[in-house]
Amino acid sequence: MSLKEKLKVYRKTKGTEFLCLITIILFHIIRFFYRCKCINYPEVKCMFALWHAHQCGVFSCNQNRKTCIMVSDSQDGEIISRAANAMGVETVRGSKTRGGAKASLELIRKIKEEDVNGALTIDGPKGPNRIVKKGIIEIAKMAQVPIVPAVWWSPQKRFLKFNSWDEFRFPLIGTNLVMLFGEPIPVPENPTDEDIERVRKKIEDDLNALYVDIKKNYKKYLKQK
Repeated sequence: MSLKEKLKVYRKTKGTEFLCLITIILFHIIRFFYRCKCINYPEVKCMFALWHAHQCGVFSCNQNRKTCIMVSDSQDGEIISRAANAMGVETVRGSKTRGGAKASLELIRKIKEEDVNGALTIDGPKGPNRIVKKGIIEIAKMAQVPIVPAVWWSPQKRFLKFNSWDEFRFPLIGTNLVMLFGEPIPVPENPTDEDIERVRKKIEDDLNALYVDIKKNYKKYLKQK
């Protein structure tokens, strides 16, 4: 490796380390200045289905048990993974294009053998936005747990907005959020192609319905004990 290539690798590594540190610090600061009210949190072990834009909501999924989420095996994923670990969320690394099978098997193992829920951003890593992909159904089937759709919202403007395909927003100080969980969706033990499509469409429809619900009833949910 040439000196120029070594310097490039060094800058990339150190840059990632710096961004990881800043993200972790930011998450630790933010957590003391905003709250997230969880509504209808499931009692059963499950797989949470979240839109990619709502990935920050996974930190609110750590209620009765820890949550383990699949994060892409990329530089951006490294930053997200370290921030998640610092906030008590477990991660496995992989995506459809890199290490996905290995990560899926590790996630399945954790759900079956440990007291954790799984979580997946069901339209990631690159979209289309809010279109559910089938991967979560296979993981839930093998882990023998239902799928629980979850959405996350606040009408407040205290968000850092990103010009990304998923319209991702990061909550800033003073944000009051509500995380609304849907009813568990069972996955057949030996699903046909028709069963898989039915479950996929059910997840998609429930997420959209929950999002309408949470925006309509935000104030009521925020006051709910």
